[in-house]
Amino acid sequence: MPALLHRRALFLDRDGVINRDHGYVGSRERFEWMPGALAAIRNATAAGWHVFVVTNQAGVAHGFYTEADVTALHAWMADEARRAGGTIDDIRYCPFHPEGTVAEYRRASDRRKPAPGMLLDLLRAWEVDPARAVLVGDQPTDLAAAEAAGVAARLFEGGDVAAFVADVMAGVR
Repeated sequence: MPALLHRRALFLDRDGVINRDHGYVGSRERFEWMPGALAAIRNATAAGWHVFVVTNQAGVAHGFYTEADVTALHAWMADEARRAGGTIDDIRYCPFHPEGTVAEYRRASDRRKPAPGMLLDLLRAWEVDPARAVLVGDQPTDLAAAEAAGVAARLFEGGDVAAFVADVMAGVR
């Protein structure tokens, strides 16, 4: 039982890893899965890994969409992952940006990557050993957040997400 409670964890950035980054994607209509993203989630789930999504969502702070829009999109993503045979165990997002146009979201936050707040919150909530986790991101800020949280990280620069993630997972004990 303890092995099940302390599984390895895969942290995935959203825009640019799970979906194509079309800039401020806040709805299903603008969401386009990256090639292999659903397979990567399915394969990680089948291998017994936690799958977490950590994503900056400055579009909320800039007034392009609301937190309700983000929540609805993430619920749909999780449903699509389940339909494909995978599980997104949990999602954290940061709606804040210091230059936001929406006053209530205009601020710095320890949850906004490159700060590690989202990762640290998930590590605590799910009792994950950072040494048994890896983040896949497409920006230096993703890698910096992982480093600050004590989590290994790999830079995804395009291609098939499933093949890339399989390679990454093979390197985590």
